[in-house]
Parts: sequence; structure tokens; C-alpha cells
Amino acid sequence: MRIPLERLTQSRKILNCTKDPQEAEGFLDKIASRTSLDSQEQALTAVNKILEEVKQSGDDALIRLTKQFDGFAPKPLQVNPKEIAQAWNETPKELQDSLFLAKTRIEEFHKNQFPKDFLTKGAHGEQLGRRWGPVNKAGIYIPGGRAAYPSTVLMNAIPALVAGVEEIIMVSPANQTGKLNKTVLAAAHVSGINKIFRIGGAQAIGALAYGTETIPRVDVISGPGNIYVTLAKKSVYGQVGIDSLAGPSEVLIIADNTAKVEQIAADLLAQAEHDPLAASILLTTDESLLTKVNYEIEKQLHNHPRSEICRKSLNDWGLIVICKDLETCAALSNRFAPEHLELLIANPLQLASKIKNAGAIFLGHWSPEATGDYLAGPNHTLPTSGTARFSSALGVETFMKSTSIINFTEEALIKTSNAIIQLANSEGLHSHANSVKLRISRTSSND
Repeated sequence: MRIPLERLTQSRKILNCTKDPQEAEGFLDKIASRTSLDSQEQALTAVNKILEEVKQSGDDALIRLTKQFDGFAPKPLQVNPKEIAQAWNETPKELQDSLFLAKTRIEEFHKNQFPKDFLTKGAHGEQLGRRWGPVNKAGIYIPGGRAAYPSTVLMNAIPALVAGVEEIIMVSPANQTGKLNKTVLAAAHVSGINKIFRIGGAQAIGALAYGTETIPRVDVISGPGNIYVTLAKKSVYGQVGIDSLAGPSEVLIIADNTAKVEQIAADLLAQAEHDPLAASILLTTDESLLTKVNYEIEKQLHNHPRSEICRKSLNDWGLIVICKDLETCAALSNRFAPEHLELLIANPLQLASKIKNAGAIFLGHWSPEATGDYLAGPNHTLPTSGTARFSSALGVETFMKSTSIINFTEEALIKTSNAIIQLANSEGLHSHANSVKLRISRTSSND
């Protein structure tokens, strides 16, 4: 297939930073901030109006807003459990097996995350500890729109189930006939979810946060969505817990001369096909990859069912950077803090030790991002837009909370009382100090 030269260079950014990586740093910073929530004033105004409507009018608001935005009136709001079971029964056996395999692997991995209670003994006989427990109710948001995401059902529901959450409420936007994707329902079935509501957008987040006549109020909301969903999660945080504020997806690939061109191109496209705002970045020490990768991308885009989305993503947010060595690649990656990081190099374990900021690291030529997206085991809900600098993947702890245990003995209070009183007085908190003095004075008088 002959590909026009202009297609290879039209607006995909290529930087040679073998002498100075600062230019690449600027581009990476721009990509990381491509959808800053701080600049979405108009969307936030709309979201807050929707949230207030749901808070005030409950189910009536949900029906009205769904009719307005999605083109159908969700009556009833809840998906019939028989429809969920039917979706599973109508799923082809091979896909059933795939869903079950993914569910098993994700569940086994997340069982290893379960936090442990502990109780220690202090110097004066006091007991100090931490006790973990699940939240009572969790809400999971499963996006619709450009594609169906049964994997997102598994990745959100299973950690909550492993955590021991008693009730999981799933919300997801339906199509204009009021139907949810059958594979999404099948994934809910294999996960044990039977309470599903046909609503999406900011109104669904409001329903989970405040509760309505039909939808119970939850304690934690997880799951990705569009800008309206994300802003709604941001607005209700504090009244309910959330997993994160997810931005558009991204992959950063570090490749050397051992990487196969067709694999690099496929992995970049695997990210680009998600969304026009998805970012696909290649950092490489092999300058010969430049033309080869762009050529291979065009080759794989031929008759690609999502070629328009891929081109928009790559042209706006695609970047190829030539670096002098792998250490420079690692430093640039740490600055960007990618959601997904692939190390398509000869010795990925060695370079992985230099990676400080990444949502997930995929080591070597046999670990494409798709393994993590579907069934490797670790969660695919990862920090985006540079937030891997300070946050982590969704996990069992997302649906749990801990309680501190403090059990002082008489001796422990006596021995530490002066320090407590001194600290309380330094803050001007008289009754804090007095609460200790009273106990110590009674002990002294009893003696």
C-alpha cells in the first residue's frame, strides 16, 4: 500500500531532543493539561444546575433529564433483573468464558490488596491500632457513548465485592430505545450485580450522591465518564467518596532498537482509538523508528473502523521524541506521569527501577496495554493527566475505610500527661489539657 508523504508528517509532532530535552518537557506539560477542569466554567454551571434538580426532585428529575439528554424516558429506572440474566444467557459461550476468566484473574489479584488490621502495644501498656471495614453502599458508573465497556464493570465491581461492600448500585446510560449493551449487562451478571439503573451523566452521579425515591444514596462512587460526569463527581465529593477525577486516557511508550515497529504502532493506536482527546506518546533512542512508525500507523489505519477518532487523537495529541538515552526517556516519563507506561526495550526491569510516576507499567514486548485493560489482574482504572505523581489505581481500599484504635492504660496516660498538657496549652485549648488533668488528679487523690 502506497501512503502519501503528507500523511506521514501532517501534524503529528516529532521532536529530536538528543541535545536538550526541555522542548519535549513543554509539549508533555501541554498534553497533561489538555482538559484542565479549572477551565470548564460553563460545563460546571450546567452540572451544578443538574445536581440541584436531582437533589430537589429525585426520580422526576432523573426521568426529565434523561429524556432531555438521552432521548428516552427511563420508566422504569431500574433494569429488570431478568433482563440481566437473559443478557448473560444470550452471550456467546466464548465471550462468557472470557468474561469469567477476566473476573477470576481480577478477583484473585485484588484479594492480595486486602488491608490488614493491626494492634500494637506501646511502651506503657497502651494498645494502638487500625481496623478496616467496607463502606455499606458503593455506586459504580459505567460509561456509554462511543463504545461499551464491560471491562469497566469488572474493574469497578470486583474490588468493591472483595472489600465486602453489602450493596453495589450500577448506573449506565442507555441508548435511545432505553436498552443497555448486552455485554455490559453480562459483565454485571458475572460480577454479581443485579441493581442497575438506566441513567447516565451528571444526573446519575447526583442520584448516587443524594439518593432518590428509587436509587439509594451510596458512600463511594467510582467509574470514569465524560467531562460532565467528572465535574459532577468533583462537586459531590465530600458528601460522598469518589475514586478519582478521570481525564482522557494516555499511553507513553519507551522503545529502543529491539522494539518491533508493528507492535509500537498497534499500541499507540490502541490508545488513540479510545477518544479524540486520548494521548499516544513515543519516546525512543532509535531515530530510525520515526518514519517506520508513522508509516506503520498509516498502514494499520487502512480500513480501521475507528480511523477518524484515531487520526484526530494522533494529530492533536500524538508525540514522538528522540532521546539520547533511556535515562532521558525515564526522566521525561516521570515528568509526564503517564496513566499507562510501556517499556518496549531489551531490559525493562532495569529501567522500571528508575520509574517513579506511572499508573501502570507494562514490562517488555509481551505485555501490551491491552493485557491490563482486560484481564491481567491489576485494575485498569488509573490516574490520568499527571496525577500518577500522587495517586494510585482504583483498588479494594477505594471501597474501605479505616478506624484508629486507641486504648490507653492508666500508666500510659500518667506517663504522657505532661506532654499532652503542654501541647494542648500551646494551642490555647484549655479543656483538652483539663480532660487529662482531671484524670491524673483523681488518680493522685486515690493514691
